[in-house]
Order: sequence, then C-alpha cells, then structure tokens
Amino acid sequence: MNIPSELKYTKDHEWIKIEGNTATVGITDFAQGELGDIVYVEVDTLDETLDAEEVFGTVEAVKTVSDLFLPLSGEIIAFNDNLEDEPEKVNTDPYGEGWMIQLKISDPSQVDHLLSAEDYKALISG
Repeated sequence: MNIPSELKYTKDHEWIKIEGNTATVGITDFAQGELGDIVYVEVDTLDETLDAEEVFGTVEAVKTVSDLFLPLSGEIIAFNDNLEDEPEKVNTDPYGEGWMIQLKISDPSQVDHLLSAEDYKALISG
C-alpha cells in the first residue's frame, strides 16, 4: 500500500498535496484499489468555489460510482484533462498522473484537520 508521507489525507480517501495556497487533489492508492478499474472521472465544478466536504465530482469504476469530496474549501482552478481519455491513470499512478483537481485554498486553517500519512494508514488498517 503506497501512502506517501509528504501528502495529507481525508477519511474519504482523497490525498492532498499543498504548495503555498494551492492544493492538488486525487484519490488514494487504497481507494483506487477498492474501486477497481476506473472508467470515467467527472468534474463539473471547475471555476466554482466550494466548501470542504462538498461533492466536487464523481469517479466511475466498472462496478460502482463514487462521489469525490473536496478536502478543503476553495476555488477549483484546474482539472486533469488527461483523465478524460485515460481515466485508468487513477489506477496506475494515483499520486502522479492520476491527480484530479487543483484548488486555490480559501481557509488555510482547514489543513490542520487533514490526516497525516500515519493517521490515514491507521484509518484504513483499522
């Protein structure tokens, strides 16, 4: 199970890479493994400002569709267009080419509520 220590995590199995006031978001290796083969990623909230824990999109696997929850409040400023043609990147490289969105963080204090790699590992092995 790959859980990079430099990232933050949510109980909803998203990972967050924070650089200044921008966050890159995707789903974890654990989540993609649970979902199985991902066939479609939909994000129709580009350029919208949402609150933490609001749904920003969906990920569709062969057997199920799951909502994607925003880990931090902010404006969604980018969507990984490569996922339109290659949604399987979420399975093969969830922390790299399988990233989903970038957002401009509106409340940096929310970062304190995210899980560390150790906390996330405990959550999924619990």
